[in-house]
Amino acid sequence: MSIIAVTGAASGIGAAVCQHLEAAGHTLIRVDLRNADVNADLSSAEGRQAAVAQTLSACNNRLDAVVACAGVGVTAPSVGLIVGVNYFGVSEYLDGLEDALAASGNGKAVIIGSVAGSHMVATPHPMAAAMLEGDEAKACQLAEESENPSAAYAASKYAVTVYARSKSVEWGKRGMRLNTIAPGAVETPLHKASLDDARFGEAVKNFVAPMGRAGVPDEIADGVDFLLSEKSAFVNGSVLFIDGGMDAMVRTRQF
Repeated sequence: MSIIAVTGAASGIGAAVCQHLEAAGHTLIRVDLRNADVNADLSSAEGRQAAVAQTLSACNNRLDAVVACAGVGVTAPSVGLIVGVNYFGVSEYLDGLEDALAASGNGKAVIIGSVAGSHMVATPHPMAAAMLEGDEAKACQLAEESENPSAAYAASKYAVTVYARSKSVEWGKRGMRLNTIAPGAVETPLHKASLDDARFGEAVKNFVAPMGRAGVPDEIADGVDFLLSEKSAFVNGSVLFIDGGMDAMVRTRQF
């Protein structure tokens, strides 16, 4: 069985992923703010470095897979936190583990993105460009100036998807795979927080997938199971939409 690191393991999609992987017999390294195997704050550079160091120690520098589920939503205390966790908390963590994944001979990773990221493909926000340039200070400044949590969230998910697609080319040459899942609305604590927020609740409630419901964490975990399995051995750099048709509804002619 494999050794797999899962960020955001304590709740929502991350918790469901852990349940699936543990049931399959894998050894997990759970990463979260507290009560995890690796306790670290992915919103800061220091926290990311600590997370990488602790993960490498736990896996003895050989890791089979990573599932990056950690993320914050539009109700985060600050838009800078959205940038820090959703983009840099993923990219810097994965960069730090790349050699350990390569050491397994068949390393793979799945990033939990969002259908919101795809909605920014036509006109990316400048803060997304700053993220992709690795300039966290500039990205946070632009996010703060925008005063728009929804734009910061979409930009962070767009940027992390572009990161994954770009990085997958390098990874493929090393015998590794990197893919992204783009969920739509999923019944998680983050989704509930958005529904309960006076600023966003009505819009979230009215943005319903063609299938007429929100997803559940187990459905996203099923996608992770597939992307970590040998059934997806030739899948690399892809974005798997598990969104009830939301992306097709919004971007019918773009794919």
